[in-house]
Amino acid sequence: MVLCLIFVLGALPWQAGFAQTKKSREQLENEKADIQKRLMEFDNILKKTAETKKTSIGQLNVVNKQLQTRITYINTLSREVVLIDKEISGTEKMILNLENDLKNLKAEYSKMIYTASKLNGGLTMTAFVFSSTTFKQFYMRLKYLKQYTDARKKQVEQIELVTADLASQRKKLEDKRVEKQQVINQEQRQKQQLDVAKKEQQGIVNNLTQQEKDLRKQIAAAKKQQEGLNRMIKQIIEEEIRRAEAEAKKKNTKTTTASGSSIPLTPEAAALSSSFAGNKGKLPWPVESGFISKRFGTHPHPTLKGISEDNDGIDIQTNPDAGVRSVFDGVVTKIFTIPGYGGTIVVKHGEYYTMYSKLKVISVKSGQTVKAKQLLGHVFTNKEGVAEVHFESWKGLQPMDPSIWLTGR
Repeated sequence: MVLCLIFVLGALPWQAGFAQTKKSREQLENEKADIQKRLMEFDNILKKTAETKKTSIGQLNVVNKQLQTRITYINTLSREVVLIDKEISGTEKMILNLENDLKNLKAEYSKMIYTASKLNGGLTMTAFVFSSTTFKQFYMRLKYLKQYTDARKKQVEQIELVTADLASQRKKLEDKRVEKQQVINQEQRQKQQLDVAKKEQQGIVNNLTQQEKDLRKQIAAAKKQQEGLNRMIKQIIEEEIRRAEAEAKKKNTKTTTASGSSIPLTPEAAALSSSFAGNKGKLPWPVESGFISKRFGTHPHPTLKGISEDNDGIDIQTNPDAGVRSVFDGVVTKIFTIPGYGGTIVVKHGEYYTMYSKLKVISVKSGQTVKAKQLLGHVFTNKEGVAEVHFESWKGLQPMDPSIWLTGR
């Protein structure tokens, strides 16, 4: 006697995208955490500049950065809502599949019992076995009883598993809908804060526009200070070149001339130079927190129309008294002070040089060997409450855009 048993095991195609969704979720959470950290940094910096009760370009810079970052945050939250919608859709499909599986399993279970009853002539399974007329028939019916019992047990287990999974997915769906509403509420709050920041930005711009005369004087003074700084750094590098040439000639030492410059390098200096070049885009920032308030090159003034500003480095606005650190291994070549830039340190990295200005405290000495991230000093905070370090990078006598050498932030 043979009893045909059919098990319905529903296919679950929704599982295929689970790993990808999880990865997207992790990336999104990391982005949100990073943006929230940056917004907190900008809030701290803004509080310090606002304490002076004086409107400044530094205050405008940090508000502009807040605006940009908050817009990025809002976009990230919008992407999160889209992702949650996809997760909700996937969960709904999962529930539908499970409901179909459960329906099929219950139908198959009922069919199995009905079929067994018909085949047994209406007898109970025990009576059916013991009504055998021969030992062989008894053995076959006993074997059939075991198969039937195992099959029923498996069917019951499948029904219980699918029922539990279905309840879990329904709870998950409800949680996802609650999470979606929370993200939407958060997005609305960020938009409200964005509107407040835009009004604050416009107020600062209006105040600065009224200070046009003073701003023009500041721009002219800054231009002269930048020119003085450029002359100083070029003199330092030229002096280093002459010294290196004299040393090489005196000791008859074999040197390597760096590509793109006339700097003779010892094998050790050439190796350091090569290592520095190999870390392009990976160098740590000269300060742990902050943002680029003025980029490399020529840029229009943030409030004065028709006025542009030049910069041979970058300015990084940070917290008052922030530690300034070396971005790479090297040797302190020169320490000096220049009007408008305060304490300045030049560090040599083979044929490359980095310069750190606007320091109030200097913690190293000329000729000292320093390591990457080693403290060089502390940033100066001006009367407007703005703490800003000026950072430059040079290859020989050629200034480079420092931002492309620093790690992304």
